[in-house]
This record gives sequence, C-alpha cells and structure tokens, in this order.
Amino acid sequence: MEKSLKVLLVEDNLIEIMKMKRTISLLKSKHTIHEAKNGEEALQFLEDKSNLPDIILLDLNMPKISGIEFLKILKADDDLKHIPTIILTTSSNQKDLLECYRTGMSGYVLKPLKYEDYVKKIETVLTYWSINELIKI
Repeated sequence: MEKSLKVLLVEDNLIEIMKMKRTISLLKSKHTIHEAKNGEEALQFLEDKSNLPDIILLDLNMPKISGIEFLKILKADDDLKHIPTIILTTSSNQKDLLECYRTGMSGYVLKPLKYEDYVKKIETVLTYWSINELIKI
C-alpha cells in the first residue's frame, strides 16, 4: 500500500520548484513537499529531528553548498544518513554519478527536457519510495 511521503526538495531554481509542485498536483499525490533553496537551508531544516523527511530530492548544481558537498555532510551524520537521498539533476557527468554513489546516494535521476517525461520519472520515484519500507526514527 502506498503511503504519503514527506519529501525535502533541495533545489535553487524557482522554475524547478514550481515544476515539482505542479507535478505533485497533477499526480493528485498526497506527498508533502518541503523546499530548501540550497544546502545550508536544507541542513537547517534537518536540525529539527522530530520533522525529518522520508526522502530527499537533491539538485547537484547549487550555490553555497553543492549537492555533492551536502550529500557528504548528510551521510556523515549518524542521525541523518539513513534518509534516502535521490539526486535529481541535469548533469549526466559520469564523475558526478560515481561520486554520488560513492558518497551513499540512493538514486540518480536525470531531469528530462520534456515535461511529460519529467512527470513519469517523478511519479516512478515517488511510487517506489512510497511502497518501500522506510526507516522511521
């Protein structure tokens, strides 16, 4: 049975944030999206251990703290490292992909150009994680 997820979207691009919200609405999803516009904002959100997300959707190319730097900080924290983190990016750079897997990400999804393809990918990711047995702390 699918459950609604609490999702932390770490994304600095306002258009991408709006696209995610539109997609969630289109899918008639009951998932809750929390936004952080950069890694620093995301780390501040994660300080509240009583309100941790079920999954994190993380962009790689961000100001202040890059997605890879954020991922390293996250995976070094015993209270946070269990949170599945899915990279949602335009970067098809193999170096980025390998670095993210080495750091402990849970998935790497390329943002497609066509909106319909984007919707399908987001639906697949959210469906998978909503039926997956997530750790609740």
